[in-house]
Amino acid sequence: MGNGPSETLANLPPHGGKVEQPTLGGTMKKILSSQNTAELTANKKTIIGEPTAPPKLSRLAGLGVYGFDRSEPVILAALITEDPLLLIGPSGTGKTYLLNTLSEALGLNHRHYNASLISFDDLVGFPYPDKDNAGVKFLETPATVWGAQSVLIDEISRCKPEHQNRLFSLIHERRIQGIPLTKLRFRWAAMNPCSSDQGSIEDYAGSEALDPALADRFSLFVQAADWNELTKEERLLIAAPAGEGRVANDGGRLRDEVALWRKEFLSRLESCPPIISTYVEAAITALSAGGARLSPRRSTLMTRSLFAATIAVCNQSESIFRSILQASLPHQCWGVAIKRETVAAAHRVAWASAQPDSPGIWLHSFMAEKNLARKLAILVEKCDSPDSGTQAVAELLASEAPERAAAFAFVTYPAAVAGKLPIGAEGVNDLGKAAAPFLTAKGDIVWQERKSTMTLKQAFVAAATQGKQTKHPDFVRYAAVLNNLEGGRAERAKQFFNGCLAQKYTVADPEGLEIEINQCVEILTQRGLI
Repeated sequence: MGNGPSETLANLPPHGGKVEQPTLGGTMKKILSSQNTAELTANKKTIIGEPTAPPKLSRLAGLGVYGFDRSEPVILAALITEDPLLLIGPSGTGKTYLLNTLSEALGLNHRHYNASLISFDDLVGFPYPDKDNAGVKFLETPATVWGAQSVLIDEISRCKPEHQNRLFSLIHERRIQGIPLTKLRFRWAAMNPCSSDQGSIEDYAGSEALDPALADRFSLFVQAADWNELTKEERLLIAAPAGEGRVANDGGRLRDEVALWRKEFLSRLESCPPIISTYVEAAITALSAGGARLSPRRSTLMTRSLFAATIAVCNQSESIFRSILQASLPHQCWGVAIKRETVAAAHRVAWASAQPDSPGIWLHSFMAEKNLARKLAILVEKCDSPDSGTQAVAELLASEAPERAAAFAFVTYPAAVAGKLPIGAEGVNDLGKAAAPFLTAKGDIVWQERKSTMTLKQAFVAAATQGKQTKHPDFVRYAAVLNNLEGGRAERAKQFFNGCLAQKYTVADPEGLEIEINQCVEILTQRGLI
């Protein structure tokens, strides 16, 4: 794999040089598959396994709340579990209206606080001495949290840090000042996109990222749809002026349904269907392998939410599982966006793993494994069909960091194109596209350095007479690894790192990645695949 004419790190031009790359022979034509590829339709990317149409539910519309149909199973799940719910979206998208409407429909003793303005006394009332117990009591008012059944903390991302810490126990434990809030059932919050995660023309200055520890206490996260994401029917209903100020009243339908669903949920908690727990374990494992950490607590919250959602909609459809997975990711609260492809890949692996006697259950082990060589061993030893192998390749390329995905493709493509790996035509093409820039390298290598006090002429003279030529910072790191290698292994590593420089990929641990590449070569060699 290191053979043939190619430039190496040893003879790369030292400053902004080019390395030539011949194109691969033949035309690589992508064959789209509904199981493992992204479809491009009318210039809009649709990720397979991602819900594309809202479920046909009408409970929220019956309350005069529009634009949340796609999230209705998620919202119903939060009502059933009574776990904390957080709504995120631009201003004016109905977040507060939805939550206040739910409190009316459920007949709750409700409190609505603006976190950017609230003081702690607004929550608990004014303290006064308790003569009988020599302690402290709080003077209750209609606005204090004592006696509330539901609490909405609006603008939580604008909350002062000291108040955010005090709200922590309310959201997580239903306590204030260590005192249990025995009547409190629902804890809801709403926020604009945090200032580190804004992709629109609106700048929500002051909407700060939530503390990850606080965000992780929320069970579900619902994205409110903006105008361009609504259907024409939803837009017309929202624009109608008649609903403004009307109290929600569906005759108690939602209240009665939630009560029945929650009774079933509590009675069956000890016998949660294995498909749910298996799915959650596999999904979180796959996401973690793809660099999106989820806490062990998150597994419990996701399992509860998924169980509740299946009770509400009376089925265990794949779209419900996918919706709950997406709504269980807290990263958006602190400004981190997980790629849709990564979530879709984790879902597909988890869904396959959760099916009884699924022939693709080995995919779970493949995605959970972090070491590239052990991934390859699982693919070679456990893959049961070319279609499954193709899916595994697609999931790996979507979820791994670009340089690691490239390393896997670089080392396995020769065996795959020779028909030695259990991978279908699409998988071979996927590997070829990822490996092509690394089989031979081509590109300009450019970097910035501190301004020199020498003139340009002086710099050229120094380079010519004293050998003072600067190098790309990654060049130096890669060269340190190559100095310890010999023979074909050294040539192979040079070729790969050349590609990384040309593709502008930064390898955090070049020594570790080179070891994994070499281990992959050893596996292929031992099995006679190259």
